[in-house]
Amino acid sequence: MSKPIPVGISARHLHVSREHLDILFGEGYQLTVKKDLSQPGQFACEEQVDLVTEKGSFKKVRILGPERKQTQIEIALTDALKLGIKPPVRDSGDLKGSPGLTLVGPKGEVKLEEGVIAACRHIHMTIADAAELGLKDKDIVKVRCNGERGLIYDNVLARVSDSFKLECHLDTDEGNAAKINTGNTVEIVK
Repeated sequence: MSKPIPVGISARHLHVSREHLDILFGEGYQLTVKKDLSQPGQFACEEQVDLVTEKGSFKKVRILGPERKQTQIEIALTDALKLGIKPPVRDSGDLKGSPGLTLVGPKGEVKLEEGVIAACRHIHMTIADAAELGLKDKDIVKVRCNGERGLIYDNVLARVSDSFKLECHLDTDEGNAAKINTGNTVEIVK
């Protein structure tokens, strides 16, 4: 058995740019920390916005901070069905050619031409973790989820940086399929 890796299940959320934060919440608005997340410097915000398309919407979707250079919405593929869009499965920040939608905040709306993705499965790890696991940044691995609905996920991206903490990120669809929750563990299989 390899080293157990903690799991974080990621629900639909968004990251916002300074420009869009000003439109949605008012000029100079500052995000309010609700709680710190497992990755250093990342936090869930009190602020929420609505995601709207011609086919559907989600109310009160949480913003995660800090601000980003580009606004990015991360949803599960079942969320995409309700919204009537087809987001690509991508690494965070790879938004080119992805679908857009409208964000509705308390002070304004932003119509995005692109920015919606289903985040690819990934494992955050430090350089020391990567060395111990025999991996480097951008390697692709398989992870085993044990338990009642155990399964093996292919195509899991290794993301290596000393600004990270060891954790495998799956979305709600993936967590539900394996019947695992935040705090459970997975292991890399060779």
